[in-house]
Amino acid sequence: MSEPNAKQTRTFSDGVLKRNPAWIQLLGLCPLLAVSTTVVNALGLALASAFVVVGSNVCISLLRKFVLQNARLAVFVLVIASFTTIATLLLEAYAFALYMKIALFVQIIVTNCMILGRAESFASRQSVGKTFLDALGTAVGFSIALIGLGSIREILSQGTLLAGADLLFGSTAKGWTITLTDGGLWPLAGFAPGAFIVAGLLFALVKSLGSASVLKGET
Repeated sequence: MSEPNAKQTRTFSDGVLKRNPAWIQLLGLCPLLAVSTTVVNALGLALASAFVVVGSNVCISLLRKFVLQNARLAVFVLVIASFTTIATLLLEAYAFALYMKIALFVQIIVTNCMILGRAESFASRQSVGKTFLDALGTAVGFSIALIGLGSIREILSQGTLLAGADLLFGSTAKGWTITLTDGGLWPLAGFAPGAFIVAGLLFALVKSLGSASVLKGET
């Protein structure tokens, strides 16, 4: 692999794994824990967050040479708020029933420190191409954490996967629900205390796997 391609791959993979916003940096935990009751809820927020982080960071990279230093933060927030508004309107138009379940956490994407942090530390200093890969990696990393947690919580609390898929994908998805058990094995996973417990165990697992891989690379 050539050096430029290797750097591009590393920029993307760092956002997914090494700098995963949820697992490693512990950013965006409020929506992560609140929305991840089911896979569909998690996927809806993941798509909205991905749209905002990629769109806003690319836009900020394009504008970085024209923004005054003392107006930088205000401009960044305005750009992120604009993309958040677009994401909100799209969900209202095409997935209103799902939007009503996750509305609050879609609307406050603008305050997500994961997005503003990447805008400040990377997008405002790098080219559009690098910014796109970094933002895409961040979005994919957050989506994996969100959907992974949603999958585990739905299985434990309801014994299903993709319940309510029609809320996001339309009436053709009504038969997509996968029933794994007759009722949930641990109903508490669907509530706030269960969210903290499952997330903590999942983060600990990811951390231990990461430490094991580092040790293996050193030997």
